[in-house]
Amino acid sequence: MRIDTVWRAEAGGELPALVWRPGLRKVISSGMLGGGIGTAGWVLNAQVPGGYSRMDPVAHLRELAERFGLDGPGVGLLTAAEVRAFRQGRDGGVSATATVGLRVPTWAASPEGRPDPVLAPTVPEQFRPGTINIVVSVPVALDDAALVNAVMTATEAKTQALLEAGYDCSGTASDAVCVAAGPRGAPEPFAGPRSVWGARIARAVHAAVLAGARDYTRRLEAGPSSP
Repeated sequence: MRIDTVWRAEAGGELPALVWRPGLRKVISSGMLGGGIGTAGWVLNAQVPGGYSRMDPVAHLRELAERFGLDGPGVGLLTAAEVRAFRQGRDGGVSATATVGLRVPTWAASPEGRPDPVLAPTVPEQFRPGTINIVVSVPVALDDAALVNAVMTATEAKTQALLEAGYDCSGTASDAVCVAAGPRGAPEPFAGPRSVWGARIARAVHAAVLAGARDYTRRLEAGPSSP
C-alpha cells in the first residue's frame, strides 16, 4: 500500500501522520477507531506529543480523519513515536510497516504490581515514546479466523524481532496492529506462521520491526542531533 505523510498544526507545533488509502478492504485492527473486524478504505497512524493527555482519542482520530479528507470507514491509530522513521518489510506480496518506540519495554505476563522498566529516562522527550504500531497489507482474501491468526502471527514476529534487536520484552503496553486483506481469490483459511501467507506476514513484520528497533537504538544512542 502507498503511504502518504500528512501534517497538521497541533500542540504548538507541526505533527506528521501516515495515511494508507488502499481502497475498501477487509481489515482486522486493535485501533481505537475502526477496531475489530470490518471494512476500511484508509488507515491513519497519527503522531501525538509525548505528553499526550486527551481523554477522547476516538473523537480526536475522527477530527484528524476529517481534516485529512478521509471519508467512509477507516482505522485510526495514535503514537508518540516518530512516524517519519517508519520501517518496512516485504515478502511474497505482503508488506508490513512499523513505527517503533521502545521507551517502556514490557513483558505481557508481568507480575502484578511490578512496574515496567523505563529505558533511559534522562534522554530528550523526542526519544521517549513507547508504542509499536504495525500495519500489514496482504494481497489475498482472508476469512475471519485467518485474520485473527494473522494478528497472532504478526505479534509473534514482532516479539522475535525485539529479542533479536536486544530488547528484553515482548513489546510495549500500547502496541497496536492492523491487517488489511486483499480482494484476490477465495478467502484463505489459515495465516499461522507455517502457512504460506502467515509465513510471509511473519517475515515482513519481523523485518520491519527489527529495522525499526535497531533504528530506535541508533537514534537513542546518537542523542537529539540524530535525524
